[in-house]
Amino acid sequence: MKLSKKAKKKQTLSRKLVLEFAIRIADEFGLEKLSMRHLASSLGVEAMSLYNHVKNKDEVLDGMVDLVISKITLPRIGGDWKLEMIIRAKSAREILILHPWATSLIVSRMNVGEGMMTYFDTTLGCLHAAGFSLQTADHIINTIDSHIYGFILQELNFPIDPNDYAKQAESFMPLLELSPFSHITNLGKEVVSGKYNGIHDFAFGLNLILDGLEKLRPESNGS
Repeated sequence: MKLSKKAKKKQTLSRKLVLEFAIRIADEFGLEKLSMRHLASSLGVEAMSLYNHVKNKDEVLDGMVDLVISKITLPRIGGDWKLEMIIRAKSAREILILHPWATSLIVSRMNVGEGMMTYFDTTLGCLHAAGFSLQTADHIINTIDSHIYGFILQELNFPIDPNDYAKQAESFMPLLELSPFSHITNLGKEVVSGKYNGIHDFAFGLNLILDGLEKLRPESNGS
């Protein structure tokens, strides 16, 4: 991951370049392998050079998250709020799956970078323009984001490859047939037969949330 000599001459070290390389390291090797020394080596510079652009590793981590968040499609203020939330959620899932380390940082750190603030403010504005109070809009964002982040963490850590789910279910059937768990057994049969794929559905949960939230909008209550 070192820059070639030719690349070094063309690319001046900057905060953005430091963060981009930090993201590459985390994507390829995992967040636990990211260190200031490793980052400097990847850029072909001395570690001390990094501190001209970032204060410390914490600032690197926050900057990485901010850069990733800035790639998510923002909702349009004034657009159909449900459609905009669907587009936002699908985009967030697509982007965050590409960076498996990002979701855990988002939910565990306070980030006030420009990308994160723009992401939140625009979403808040979209919901407020649709008739929700700012407080309700905040609750809505928390609810939708809990679904997004929770689903991604489960998706990234699920122990069975989705393509092998039916085979795995079939291998458990002999034990289930002898168990008292009749409902699980019958569900397993549907997975094995192909009637149901057994894979958790991101859109199903998202639509369920949005349909429920519609009841909180003043216009839908006739007020």
